[in-house]
Amino acid sequence: MVRRRDRRWNLSWAASRFALALVAAPVAAQTVPQPPPNLNPAERTADAVWTMRAGLNVAALQCQFSPFLMTVPTYNAFLRQHSDELGAAFKAMNGHFVRVRGPKVGPRAFDTYATRTNQSWATFDAQYSFCEAAAMVGRRALAVPKGQFGKFAEAEIGSLRESLSGNSRIALASPRLEYASVRPLEDPCPGRPPSRCR
Repeated sequence: MVRRRDRRWNLSWAASRFALALVAAPVAAQTVPQPPPNLNPAERTADAVWTMRAGLNVAALQCQFSPFLMTVPTYNAFLRQHSDELGAAFKAMNGHFVRVRGPKVGPRAFDTYATRTNQSWATFDAQYSFCEAAAMVGRRALAVPKGQFGKFAEAEIGSLRESLSGNSRIALASPRLEYASVRPLEDPCPGRPPSRCR
C-alpha cells in the first residue's frame, strides 16, 4: 500500500526503475512474455494475478495525465483489497522459478520475468485505450471479493492485453469537431473609437 505521504517517493522510485528498464530493453517493452513453462494450475492462476498486478501498476504510473481515471487511488485500493492473493501469487511464482531453475538461479530468473512482464504493459501508441481499459478493470477488481481475484485476473487479462493493440473495443471516444455558423457582430458604435463608445 502506498500511504499518502509516501506515495510521491514510491511512485517516483517505481517510475525511475520502470523507465530504466525501458531504456535497458526497449524491444521487450512491446513483447508479451510467454508464461513460464511447466506451470501447474495454481501457478498458472498466480501468473495471471501477478501479470494483472503488473498491468495495473504500470497504469498507475503511466496514466496520471488524467485525474478522472483515478489509476493511482484505484491501484492503492486494489493492493489493500487483494494483498493476501498478491502475496500468495508472488510466493507461488518465485517458488515456481526456484523449483524449475534451482535455488540460486530461480529468484534472479523470476526477477527478470517480472521485469519483462512490467515492460510488456508499457505503451505510447495505445496509451489512451490502455489507460481507460486499466481504469475500468481496476475498478471492477475492487468489486471482486477477497480470495477470488485469481479467477477475475484469468478472465480479464485478455481484454487488458487487447487494449494495447489499438484494435480494442475499449477506446476513448474521438472528439468530433463540429462548426456552427455565427452571424458577424455589428459595430455598436460605428465611426467612433472604442474608448469613446459607451
